[in-house]
Formats: sequence, C-alpha cells, structure tokens
Amino acid sequence: MTESELQQLARKRVAMKTGFAVHLLVYILVNAGLAGLSLSRGGAWHWGPLLGWGLGLAIHGVVTLLALRGAGLRQRLVDAEL
Repeated sequence: MTESELQQLARKRVAMKTGFAVHLLVYILVNAGLAGLSLSRGGAWHWGPLLGWGLGLAIHGVVTLLALRGAGLRQRLVDAEL
C-alpha cells in the first residue's frame, strides 16, 4: 500500500472508533438523564429507551468490531488463495 492509502485507511479506522465512542457517550448521558427523570417521578419507563437504544449500540459495536478486525481476516484469506 502507498503512503496515501495507509493514511486514508488509518483515517477511516479512527473515524469508525470515534463514531462508536461518541455513540456510547451520548447513550450513557441521555439514558442517565432519562433514568434520573423517570425515577424522580416514581416511574420505571426509562427501561424501554435504555434497552432499545442499547440493542442499537450493541449492533453498532459488533459492526465496528467486525469492520476493524475483518480487514485482517479478508487479507489473510486472499493471501491463502494466492
């Protein structure tokens, strides 16, 4: 790979990692606020958003992990075929 291709790949990987980190941070902050609001009013409705969004966050994490780890697997399979 050329230097510019390596730079582009590195930027893409960093963007994927920071995208997940931002998603996780927003999830924690928003759901903490929702839980505080729900519990302060004697309710327990915060579980719906917590679990629903948590599923989306888990899927985002798996997709990110597979994309980051999958590139190495893909290259090893190509190398094996060659």
